[in-house]
Amino acid sequence: MQRRPEVGVLAVQGDVAEHAAMLDRAGARARPVRRVAELADVDGLVLPGGESTTMSRLLASFGLLDPLRERIRDGLPVYGSCAGLVLLAHRVYDGRPDQHQLDGLDVVVRRNAFGRQVDSFETDLEVRGVDDGPVHAVFIRAPWVEKAGADVEVLARIPDTAEAGAAADRIVAVRQGRVFATAFHPELTGDERLHRLFVRNVRSRVRELEER
Repeated sequence: MQRRPEVGVLAVQGDVAEHAAMLDRAGARARPVRRVAELADVDGLVLPGGESTTMSRLLASFGLLDPLRERIRDGLPVYGSCAGLVLLAHRVYDGRPDQHQLDGLDVVVRRNAFGRQVDSFETDLEVRGVDDGPVHAVFIRAPWVEKAGADVEVLARIPDTAEAGAAADRIVAVRQGRVFATAFHPELTGDERLHRLFVRNVRSRVRELEER
């Protein structure tokens, strides 16, 4: 019987407990990650929603920035939600000059693209790779993807309707290799299908390493 993969949740700020609960339900063993030694022991990592500039500074303060970049380059499966998407992007519009990027996705992201906290909203999305109907998506001061490179797979867009306004057809979920990100917060809905999709990715990477 295959072991439950060890999936870390970056625990410096943000929705740590919510992601950990979803990962446990999705078949992984969730662990908080705050130190380099903890990062070295996990099979995958979740970058939770929160405040991207704060998380960026804390990654540097905890000495995690370069080790995490290296592990991503080496094929570590990573899932980022909301602020996690911002951190994983190659480039960010409206970010702070001192904000650090993990450069795990060949995308340009606009931070707080949907507006302020009062502009938070929910909608249903068709997400490529997720079966059994649409995903209910919660957007809170969310980013969107302005540009995606040729190797980036677009998994979801805001429906192109008159009600969507400037957000119509904007990219809100992407995947590139082992790195996956959403502009919304599946950890807040009780629907673990996106976490199950990520855990399958982690299991695939574990098998790949074991077969070498």
